[in-house]
Order: sequence, then C-alpha cells, then structure tokens
Amino acid sequence: QVQLVESGGGLVQAGGSLRLSCAASGSIARINAMNWYRQVPGKQRDLVAHISSGLSTNYADFVKGRFTISRDNAKNTMYLQMNSLKPEDTAVYYCNADVLSSSTGVWFNYWGQGSQVTVSS
Repeated sequence: QVQLVESGGGLVQAGGSLRLSCAASGSIARINAMNWYRQVPGKQRDLVAHISSGLSTNYADFVKGRFTISRDNAKNTMYLQMNSLKPEDTAVYYCNADVLSSSTGVWFNYWGQGSQVTVSS
C-alpha cells in the first residue's frame, strides 16, 4: 500500500507565497516521475509541474517563473514553491507519482487527496 499525503495549502493574499509538500509512504521500492496538478470545480484537472527522478522539470505556461517544483528522493517527498500567487491560482492541488511497489513489484500511478489553495484579491 502506498499513500501520497499533501500539506501546506491554505489562504493567502494575491502576491503572496505558499509551499506545498507531498510525502509518499508505504511499500515503496522506487518513485519515477512526480507531478503537481490542479483543478477548479467544473473544469478538468490541469498539469502544473513535472519532475523526473533525475530532477529535470517542466512547467505549465501559466506558472512559469512563479512556481518551482523540487523533490527530495531520500525522503520520498516532493515540493511546490508558489510565489507571486494570483486569484486565478485558486484550486485544489493534487500530487501524483509513478511508484514501484516493493511488495508487488508492480508500477502504479498514485494520487494524493488534494490540498486547497485559495488566493484572495
């Protein structure tokens, strides 16, 4: 069993910063790609940022220059530093990861439960 648990969401004023964390735990042999997604009610879930196991990164155009994705492979934890936040960044943020289970030997894609980020104007 593998779990992804997000933390760090909340309410912030426009122009402010938040840092999200995503900790993976359980029967983990290896974690490959990790991602942050976000979703607002009634809309599709959008990819925000991607980080490979080798630490290469990609960002959606709407967060480039403002958000930074990182990970600590020793801790099985991923982060999203969000700066210069805008009201349109308000959404539920989800972490996502490709994990090799140490108990089954099978790769599976896991999702966290989501963390609400609200940016007030």
